[in-house]
Amino acid sequence: MSTTKKELLITHLFDAPQEIVFRAWTDPEKLKVWYAPDGCTIEYRHIEVSPGGSFHSCVHDPIYGDCWITGKYLEVSAPDKLVFTMVLSNEHGNDVASADAGKPEDWPERLITTVTFEPIKQQTKVTIHQTVLEEEAKKTGAYQSWLKMFDKLSQLLIRSN
Repeated sequence: MSTTKKELLITHLFDAPQEIVFRAWTDPEKLKVWYAPDGCTIEYRHIEVSPGGSFHSCVHDPIYGDCWITGKYLEVSAPDKLVFTMVLSNEHGNDVASADAGKPEDWPERLITTVTFEPIKQQTKVTIHQTVLEEEAKKTGAYQSWLKMFDKLSQLLIRSN
């Protein structure tokens, strides 16, 4: 019997129209409100959400320290889909090894994140897929962080409506 290891896949239903949810993923000011786990903040050295655009961000975690990421937007299809890379980096934007960034040695140094936005009446179903094993994401807390960030996004969307 073959056991296939499953990559991270999370689906969440938001009480807001597709265009508003998509905008929350592409507007840097909105991202600053929700795109970091509880107790953490995020800053962007730069962000350009467009096909071929890029970002350089840092999640400031008071317990585990800073986590710098660079990435490129491979696809931006408003309001249906975002595809972007996430690469562990330092504050200068240089790639770093997983272990140097405080991740397990086998953590992928480059992830591809695909986010789809599906309208369901006045709600939006968001599905996120990342090229990291779900088991690893749960061990490191990355999986749980997505769930907490989705809760923060839900609160932002309620306040915005």
